[in-house]
Amino acid sequence: MTVQAEIQSIAYYLPENYLGNAELARSFSNWTEEKIVHKLGIERRPIAAPEETATDMAVNAAENLFENGCCEPEEIDFLLFCTQSPDYFLPTSACLIHERLGLPKSCGALDFNLGCSGYIYGLSLAKGIIETGSAQKVLFLTSETYSKYINREDRASRPLFGDGASATLIANNHDVTETLIGPFVFGTDGSGADLLIVPAGGHRIPKTPETALELPDGKGNVRSKEQLKMHGPGIFSFAIDRVPPLVEELLGKSGTKREDIGCYIFHQANKYMLDRLQELCRLDGLNYFNNMMQRGNTVSSSIPIAIVDAWHAGMLKPKQKTMLIGFGVGLSWGGTLIQLPADFIT
Repeated sequence: MTVQAEIQSIAYYLPENYLGNAELARSFSNWTEEKIVHKLGIERRPIAAPEETATDMAVNAAENLFENGCCEPEEIDFLLFCTQSPDYFLPTSACLIHERLGLPKSCGALDFNLGCSGYIYGLSLAKGIIETGSAQKVLFLTSETYSKYINREDRASRPLFGDGASATLIANNHDVTETLIGPFVFGTDGSGADLLIVPAGGHRIPKTPETALELPDGKGNVRSKEQLKMHGPGIFSFAIDRVPPLVEELLGKSGTKREDIGCYIFHQANKYMLDRLQELCRLDGLNYFNNMMQRGNTVSSSIPIAIVDAWHAGMLKPKQKTMLIGFGVGLSWGGTLIQLPADFIT
């Protein structure tokens, strides 16, 4: 009998601390609360506490998922963790999470380092693990604390990013023959790696007193080489260049028309970019999710958080096709279609 991988539940966790627009407006000249909302579509963004790590947040998201009754920890036989802000260079954070959640010793666990397209890639990995019979229930976690990489005087990045984590249960379904996750389209352009980067701190450019110096960049931002550097116009150009063809390719590969898709959920980058992509992808008038008002850009967690928010808003319906599109740091992009079951749990 054919086995299909299916998303059965998603939960998320957001830190208790928030950075509001009033504080940003006081910090940056020419920024007002209204201007931030108009351009970015963000009123406030969750910020991890100083001692709170991406692993801590991922554990909280997983515990929220288990509390909703979808499964027990002992049923998980593979753990995937997507993050670019691990606790340590080694060991892998997935092993630390495995221990804290009390998962079985027979459970596989691995990290992968990817940003805004990470949820798409993770779904692909989970689907492969399940449909090859290597596991029956995969716990897929995403978590980022980009705020720890951002200088307080960086007006390009600080208003944009929020911290957050998600937990997705992907399990086998023997009762259907249609594809519930997929097909997939992927893409990579490493020539744009420096458009969104933390230059120093790895082995290519180790930390030194010089890399820790916080200097103005001539564009109103201050940062060190150990902090996040984002070239906003370059990222915007990349998105409007790559995402519309990605949507077309995915529609063609799946044999669907725009009107066949019940809801479109793109990586929640910022309102201005999403509005422009909706126009360029010819999705005006269709069910297109765009709401990060209380979230900010949570990187790899933005799509699963948006799925839950769209479900509660009534924008997602059981068994309807939903298009997921991720794009960003790498440069990396990917897209897929999913169908959620009638008993989907959040």
